[in-house]
Amino acid sequence: MELELRHLRTICVIAETGSLTKAATVLGLSQPALTARLRRVETEIGAALFARGPRGVVPTVVGQFVLSRSRSILHSVADLHDGAARYFDATAPVIALGGAVGSVSVGLAERMVESLTGVEVRLTMEYSPRLLWDLIAAGRLDVVATVDYPGHELSSTADIECVTIAHEPIFVALAASDPLACRDEIALPELANRTWVMTPSDGAGWPDCFHVVCEHAGFTPRVRYTSPSTESIRDLVAGNRAVTACQAVYRGGDGVVVRPLTGSPVEMRHILAYRREGPVVEHMAAVTEFAMQAYWAYAKQYSHHFDTLRHRAQLVH
Repeated sequence: MELELRHLRTICVIAETGSLTKAATVLGLSQPALTARLRRVETEIGAALFARGPRGVVPTVVGQFVLSRSRSILHSVADLHDGAARYFDATAPVIALGGAVGSVSVGLAERMVESLTGVEVRLTMEYSPRLLWDLIAAGRLDVVATVDYPGHELSSTADIECVTIAHEPIFVALAASDPLACRDEIALPELANRTWVMTPSDGAGWPDCFHVVCEHAGFTPRVRYTSPSTESIRDLVAGNRAVTACQAVYRGGDGVVVRPLTGSPVEMRHILAYRREGPVVEHMAAVTEFAMQAYWAYAKQYSHHFDTLRHRAQLVH
């Protein structure tokens, strides 16, 4: 059997939903048909791509590799279609925007669409900041709203300029019933004996940078669960089966509380990276302002720690 685009889409949908049942619904297949398709793909690859966990299915190590490449291939095919369309649909210049996190990307896209007249904006969301960087370096994206981490910083190149949007400290999410949930902030060493759930590697330094900080705090986090599914992670945390490192703008509620780590030992940096030559260059002053507005509007709406983040931002600048 030769792999086809439908097989790659199947892998992506399973990973995004974290459930064969949900994936079958999205793809319009019966669950037995989806299971059979997945088994054929795994036979072709020569390894299992997903493992069943207590809250659904998660990619194996091989599955993470195949998933990353599948997303890249599907994006390339979409880019091929879009690029070809420009030859017969030149009604407006197109800005290809990439995004890694919704707290900036979605609001940025909305503001660009509302304010940049005569320009079409197309947003592509990817889990991996590394993939976004590869896509903009290859000229497939014009600008990306992405993130980096200590020890893995992105830098401007001859073709790409990087602009900092915000510095965001990493917080921790834990069950409302956890004894530490009553604290205003939590010292990282106090979590040494906790069970953790973490997202898989994003190829750009996460969760590696967090493991380094934990080691500096005197412990190695006991990661029992690894999942790309926000829903699965939230269920594990709310059920007091694990704690997780998260964005400061992570939504609390429904049995989950979000707390700062004492001293903010690790942070992520939100940046805009754009090609120095392209349709977005003349708009970058406005786009940069839109990105900042999008981040702070999201933080104000969803984070109980907005004032803390604002104060920290003033200290950084």
